[in-house]
Amino acid sequence: MRNDTPLRALAHRIDAATPPTRDRALDALRGLAILGVVLGHWLVTALVVDTGTVRGASPLFEMGQLAPVSWLLQTLALFFLVGGHVGAKGYAAARARGESYRHWLAARLLRLARPIAAVAATWGVAAGAMLASGVAPDTLSTLLKLVLSPLWFLLVFAALTAATPLVAKLNPLWPLAVVLHVDLIRFGLDGPAWLSWINLGAGWLVPYCLGALWANGGLQPRKLRTTGLSLAVVGALATAALVLFAGYPASMVGVPGAAVSNLNPPSLAAVTFGLAQCGAALYFLSQLRRLLRRPFVWAAVALLNLSAMTVFLWHQTAMIAVTALGLLAGHSLMGLHTAPDSALWVLARIGWLPVFGGALLVCWAAYRTYEQQRSGGGSRVVSGGQPAGEAVERRA
Repeated sequence: MRNDTPLRALAHRIDAATPPTRDRALDALRGLAILGVVLGHWLVTALVVDTGTVRGASPLFEMGQLAPVSWLLQTLALFFLVGGHVGAKGYAAARARGESYRHWLAARLLRLARPIAAVAATWGVAAGAMLASGVAPDTLSTLLKLVLSPLWFLLVFAALTAATPLVAKLNPLWPLAVVLHVDLIRFGLDGPAWLSWINLGAGWLVPYCLGALWANGGLQPRKLRTTGLSLAVVGALATAALVLFAGYPASMVGVPGAAVSNLNPPSLAAVTFGLAQCGAALYFLSQLRRLLRRPFVWAAVALLNLSAMTVFLWHQTAMIAVTALGLLAGHSLMGLHTAPDSALWVLARIGWLPVFGGALLVCWAAYRTYEQQRSGGGSRVVSGGQPAGEAVERRA
């Protein structure tokens, strides 16, 4: 008889509780996207204490040679790829059950609304308390921007989810053409700045439509690897050309103080870069699925997906909390309060990552229930708008 350790036993229970029809790779891609955002923010966002106030800064502005870090950690396209796939599949299944669009959409948006409401309420109280205690308005503005800025992503995701019946069969080339023309007008013809915000929807519609196309059978399973390789190569070459010859920034995330951002709103370079990422995901899909047959690997992915929105919404708060507690030391700590302008800062910041992780674990313990819907003594856990396997949590 095998004597399983508690962790091994848990991993095997999660593995056994997962429906055989579940595509584990979708959960893995979503988890990878969330972790990329979290690590990206923790590594390229600094809170500098300066003359009694706190301001935001980025090592990417001071050390442009670190731009390749953003290529690894800007993973939002993967989230929208999975969201389009899940949205198209979910809506088709709801229609097959005779469920109305209104009911389907309300259920999906509610899964996003609960954890967002928890963040908004907590920070509303915290902001009032900080103002009453004399915190400088500039400092409070910096903190609120860090905490609330990720919500734009969820608002766009919610809008695309609502539009799923309209965009599920839309070829990704159409929104890509919109992004191309918007950038041509704003950069090539010196068009109005407000025009760029059209890309906020069109830019993320590209991977969302690609995911829906995949779900609807528009990407032939036998040619999925070839399609993925083609997308990865063409997307990477297009991105390189835009950066080298068209003046787009090398960083794929926003950099405070930079004249142009690839992400706010999405530029053509960000979209082609996202297509390269999506192509790589499709190319390695079969290997990823084989890897996820291992109980330990799948258990880690499943557990992350049970609280993916909690992790996403509270990771900036965790960093802020550690930064604030660090002030109790009485002096600025390297990698936490100092300007991000040297390799020493980078090394120090990497050392702070486990501390940020510990603070995030505290936030997770306090707020993860808002991502769960209690019913009949069990838990329905959702992540990123997709049921993440209530059977997994009940049986594990």
